[in-house]
Amino acid sequence: MRSDLMKSGVDRIPHRALFRALGLTQEELDRPIIGVVCAKNEIIPGHMHLDQIAEAVKAGIRMAGGTPVEFPAIGVCDGIAMNHEGMFYSLPSREHIADSVEIMANAHPFDGLVFIPNCDKIVPGMLMAALRLNLPAIFCSGGPMLPGRANGKKVALTDAFEAPGAVRTGKMTEEEAEDIVEHACPGCGSCAGNGIAETGEIILIDGIGNRASSVLYGHKKVYLVIGRNKIAPNYSQAVWRARNIAAPLNAHRKKMATPCAQKGDHCYNCHTMERICRAMVTMWCPMSSMQTEIILINEDLGF
Repeated sequence: MRSDLMKSGVDRIPHRALFRALGLTQEELDRPIIGVVCAKNEIIPGHMHLDQIAEAVKAGIRMAGGTPVEFPAIGVCDGIAMNHEGMFYSLPSREHIADSVEIMANAHPFDGLVFIPNCDKIVPGMLMAALRLNLPAIFCSGGPMLPGRANGKKVALTDAFEAPGAVRTGKMTEEEAEDIVEHACPGCGSCAGNGIAETGEIILIDGIGNRASSVLYGHKKVYLVIGRNKIAPNYSQAVWRARNIAAPLNAHRKKMATPCAQKGDHCYNCHTMERICRAMVTMWCPMSSMQTEIILINEDLGF
């Protein structure tokens, strides 16, 4: 196991002593150690419930004979950060997320990873990290936000985006706009902007993840089953490694076409092709046929 680098042998006595401080027994250390990257925070509506998903995933990992170790990732809410200086920090956060996950997974050599993102730059940042590390990995998203009802009709965040202009042009009263404020975003989940939170997760359903229903529906058991049946039992299998899934050229073509068909924003293709392909080319490893294939992908697509 890769985790033997930090837990096995006479030279790792001090390491095991530190693991005891974490409450881990020797039996738990003898199992594959699976990192659980959870981006839960209390500023992104799509992330405020991810700790519940993490607990279900960790339960599933334990049931499958693994030992889960959770660590955090930051996240910026593009909706709250927009139209002020905060927007300058959104895109750089993607690089920070990728770098920080890579640091954690190499400083503490986990046997596999479960990524729990949902919105904005967190999804591509974690995808970049998965491709750099090329460890067995799966993604468990937080699911979409439910619609609300305001002014007698179904509404979502897109209606809130349109409300300021409608008020200024006299097409909507301030009272009607306030009703949208109160009801457009009724709870947790990725907001209905059809941005990277939605289009970016197309790549997650191609073998290394899922597009799950919101936990509002009580589907935490889905994540428990994912942890139990996928990552822990298969931590040593190459099929679960991100580069083996993301490399085929035809797969990228399909992933670029799908967000266009669903009228998604351009960010998906921007993130996926420009940064994720670069992440795969600039690995800390010798030039290989894998890297050659990705270079050909870039040439084929005109990058």
